Amino acid sequence: MRYRHSTAQSAEYLRLAVKRMTQQQAALHPVSYAVWYQYVAGLNPLLQAEVDGLLQDNRRLDDENVYALYDRHIAELDAATALRIGDSVGQLVDQVSESAAQAGHEASRFGNTLERWSDTLNEPVSAGGEIASDVADILRGTRNMQNAISTLQTRLEESRRETQQLRQEVARAREEALIDGLTGLSNRKGFDLALTTCLEQAAPDVPGPCLLMIDLDNFKRLNDGLGHVFGDRVLSSIGQILRANVKGKDTAARYGGEEFAVILPQTPRGGAIGLAEALRALVAASRVRRVGDEGPLIGNITVSIGVADYLAGESATDFVNRADRALYLAKTQGRNRVILAPRPQPAAGRQADPLPR
Repeated sequence: MRYRHSTAQSAEYLRLAVKRMTQQQAALHPVSYAVWYQYVAGLNPLLQAEVDGLLQDNRRLDDENVYALYDRHIAELDAATALRIGDSVGQLVDQVSESAAQAGHEASRFGNTLERWSDTLNEPVSAGGEIASDVADILRGTRNMQNAISTLQTRLEESRRETQQLRQEVARAREEALIDGLTGLSNRKGFDLALTTCLEQAAPDVPGPCLLMIDLDNFKRLNDGLGHVFGDRVLSSIGQILRANVKGKDTAARYGGEEFAVILPQTPRGGAIGLAEALRALVAASRVRRVGDEGPLIGNITVSIGVADYLAGESATDFVNRADRALYLAKTQGRNRVILAPRPQPAAGRQADPLPR
């Protein structure tokens, strides 16, 4: 984004942003400043709305909040803007191209008419010589106009192809920005976007959504004992298992570090548990080479998984927290297991939902 504020304006926004920053728990780093500068300058209504929501009940933003805000509303702003610009330019080129084509068609019809008139006037008529000469001039002008329109159409077609290529490149860059480089899964930003979309589209009469939170057991000990290169190999291997077994509308993501997540938009509770058990068993049965293609195979790699099924009206944060608490229980109960997050008990006097999920 290009800022067009004067020195006085930017100084005032600096003062306001720093004041806001010092009231939060997040560190005073450039990412935090970027968030608060855009907030106090009123540059980003969506950012302002989310910040205002987070600050309710005298809450204070920590680093996790700040980085999430930056990722959602600032880091991807240029790509989103470029996509909109690409769409607008593409529509403009299409409209101008259509107008040029119509003008060319009309010019061609007019030229054909003039040619017929010219042939008629060129017949031996003593009084028609001057008129025939004038029509010939008009005919030459019309042909020049046809050539110019033809050249314009050629250039517009080239512009159309270039615009389409630009839109594809921007879309590809935005997609790559949502992919984790090590595992090939969605990254944290991709997960957040997918979960938001999933919950917005959740229908009360459709089973799901369900969420799996997956954590590699004893990863620090594995890293310390066998090295970070091998640790990356293990993470990549788990990514391969998830990519091979999570398909369709479901989303597998690297949530952060050695933690993964799977969003299941239309899977009931029983199906989510079944998938979690299958993934757990596949990881437990896997073997990863320590060095290159000829190194020894290392086993005893396991994961713990927490499963949560969505509660109507639940926020994305609460949904993730319930799955995360189930994951924690799986860890404390011995690891290499799947735990389902309990559903809150209905209030006294209310009957529980009899429909299984």
